Amino acid sequence: MLLHLVAEFDLQRDVVPWLAARGWAAALDTSENSSALYIVNVERNGKIIYTWKGNQRNTHIGLYDPQTKQNEHLYMFERDLRIISCSINNERTLLAVSFRQYTEQERVSQLLQSVSKYLTLLIEIHPINNVRVLKAVDSCVRVQFLYPVEGRNTSTESRLLLVSEDKYIEQFEIHVVAEEEQKVVIQNSGQLPRARVADDLIWAQWDMVEQRLFYMVPKESKSTLKCVQFYPDENFNSILESPLDVSVNDTQLKLVNFGYDYCEDQDVAAKSLNLQVFTSKAGGLCVCCSLASDSPDEITYSIYFLHKGYNKTFTVSLERTESHQLKEVAFINLDYYVAAYLPGQFLHLLNIQHPDLLCYSLFLTGEDARIGTLQNYSILSPLMSTVLDCHIGSMYAVSISESALLHLLQNSKRDSERLAALHCALLYFQHTEDLEMQIIWWISENLSTCHSFDPIQEFIIASVYCRMCPETHNLDKLLPYTSLLDWIGIIPGVTCATDIIPLPVLEFQNSKDFWKKLNSNLESVKYAEPHLHYHNDVLRREWRNLSEEREERPTTAYLRNIFENARKVLSHLDTWDSEERLVPLFQEEDFQQQLLMGLMVAQLKDHLMRHLQYVGRKKIDQIVLDYVANLLNLVHQIMKEVWRRYHLRSCIFCFNERGSAGEFAVFHIMSRILEAANGMCLPLPPGFHTLHLGLGVRCLPLHTLLHYIDNGVLHLTETCVRRLLKDLDDTEKNEKLKFSIVMRLPEALGQKIRQVWNHPINANLMARKYVKLLLEKLENRQCIRFVPERLSVPVEFLPLNYLTSMLAEIENQGVQPHEKQDHVNVRFVEETALKHTMTLLGLKYS
Repeated sequence: MLLHLVAEFDLQRDVVPWLAARGWAAALDTSENSSALYIVNVERNGKIIYTWKGNQRNTHIGLYDPQTKQNEHLYMFERDLRIISCSINNERTLLAVSFRQYTEQERVSQLLQSVSKYLTLLIEIHPINNVRVLKAVDSCVRVQFLYPVEGRNTSTESRLLLVSEDKYIEQFEIHVVAEEEQKVVIQNSGQLPRARVADDLIWAQWDMVEQRLFYMVPKESKSTLKCVQFYPDENFNSILESPLDVSVNDTQLKLVNFGYDYCEDQDVAAKSLNLQVFTSKAGGLCVCCSLASDSPDEITYSIYFLHKGYNKTFTVSLERTESHQLKEVAFINLDYYVAAYLPGQFLHLLNIQHPDLLCYSLFLTGEDARIGTLQNYSILSPLMSTVLDCHIGSMYAVSISESALLHLLQNSKRDSERLAALHCALLYFQHTEDLEMQIIWWISENLSTCHSFDPIQEFIIASVYCRMCPETHNLDKLLPYTSLLDWIGIIPGVTCATDIIPLPVLEFQNSKDFWKKLNSNLESVKYAEPHLHYHNDVLRREWRNLSEEREERPTTAYLRNIFENARKVLSHLDTWDSEERLVPLFQEEDFQQQLLMGLMVAQLKDHLMRHLQYVGRKKIDQIVLDYVANLLNLVHQIMKEVWRRYHLRSCIFCFNERGSAGEFAVFHIMSRILEAANGMCLPLPPGFHTLHLGLGVRCLPLHTLLHYIDNGVLHLTETCVRRLLKDLDDTEKNEKLKFSIVMRLPEALGQKIRQVWNHPINANLMARKYVKLLLEKLENRQCIRFVPERLSVPVEFLPLNYLTSMLAEIENQGVQPHEKQDHVNVRFVEETALKHTMTLLGLKYS
């Protein structure tokens, strides 16, 4: 099971033993009282209000504190009542209760037409004293005390929300005074002051943690979502308005999180709108709605991502259906995800932060989709990452199981599930060494099985995104979180339609936390969010241009600044990892990679300065250095875990032996790392190409090695070539290898390397180059001398053939008078040419 439940409260476990100890539990043992004990409400501080029937059919109200694990008896009615709603104020001095006095059949049979069906009371309980009637009506009423901010001193004023089935909400102001012996009583002798909060609503939801009221009002054939924010200073104001394309015809008022009368809610569920609003810590605002479906074998639900400006409507083909089964999707808030759950059918984890591509959301069926014994018709999500099962009276902390997610990642066969699981593991969980190690091991085993994405790219980009974004507000909108630009895959049995919706209108001043983050998300949508993310197109082009121009112009101030940026990154990285490195990286200079590092620092700094001007240059400099250093560190982390897994030694530069199977596996992984880095123009740690080439020489046959070099997979580095020329003796096989590599060296590097190879082949190359320079100089002096016509048929004298071909090459290519002359002794050239000629003619040279 992907979602893991931990019972935080259970009536049978936490309440029944306490009732039994006081002799109140005997009446609960009879079958007709199977629903006599049930949860009524959950307050902001986490305390749970419940009710039960006593031995004399009295109705009791109790309170459970999850912090102290203690129960408290609050009040008793000496009648058999059905408690509809109940709330206690923060100071635990006032109790508001709404209950049904009689059923309609009882009222008719007992000729009680003049007696109201529902009664709402305000009771003093410190100590139990006066009782005041707030409402005596025939329509159902729900009550909810407002709670001040945590840590605030005890207040003499309480505020109570009263929600009527007649589609209005009022706020009561209740002043209390302390009398003798710490007795607290209501100060107002007459009518309590009240204020109208909302009218004509057809749906409402209470956010107990943030003290927000979401409600919907009909507008023609559609509806409008509104939000009222209640403040600690006893004020409230309407802060949000958003039109929604949700049909509200013939719907009964539905209330969410205004108490949990299971029997009453079950009667309303089939007739009213199944809709919930969820918020996330990052400023996400989602409206989840289950829609009516025309087909009995399908179910449809919509998620309105109001912070993104679009909604997605999903239609799911059900595997098996039963006529009596209630086909209502339950929604659970997991902060980073919203879960759409239909027991026995599917579990859909929808990514709130990045909902644009379906591959970042998990759709599961079978055992992975099961959430314990939860049934959809009794599931509510009153708090973030919390599930309340009203039917059995239990409240659970719900979270994504790390072990189940890794199992899904390792066993899934579909790319969409793999990518969603990978992102979930990287962005939902806090990074640990063990989790990172297991992900890297999975990547090393599945490089060839992921077809629609590169797991190395996703690991690096998502990991550095997760590490960097908490540092600064709005940084998540400027850094890339994926390597994918689009995803065209499908989820079997699921169709998705995306529609653009109007952005919500916010009205607030100096608001913090959620509303500030939501407003920032909406602003990024207005200014074309995809263009805010950092891209590497300009970086790739500039890197290529500077690499090609290196030999054509001297070092400029611009280039010096670029390399200074790279030096800062590497020195910054050294402070993170002072221990001896297992993998031989960061031990040499690499012009190309340092150039790329410096360019990335410069361009990312410019990008952030355009959008984070309020942060400051010093802070942005630190962010950029951390970002590029994290990129390099993640590549090193991959290499370190792979190195350990295949038990490689700390140094592999021994070319006298062939590579092991483990070395070949590491070489293959390094090739994929190089491919991933090239695809996203990411820098690699200095020494990566040397290590890669060293493994290639040990593991590959010569023709494959040369093929990799010619196609740019392997890069010839001075460190590796010098070591190869020095370590290998001059057997015929090794001479062929050395000669093949020396002939492929770039001109500048070749001039340095050839000086250290003391071998006739190398001497011959140097002599040829020197003779070519001499002939070019001779041609440049324009010495007028008769040159006989070149022979059309080569003669048998080899030096003459060589000289003829050299002259022809000079004539075709022109001269290079500015090319520098190597310091080669003329006598050495003569001896080399003679020895080479005698060898080719089969004569003995002495």
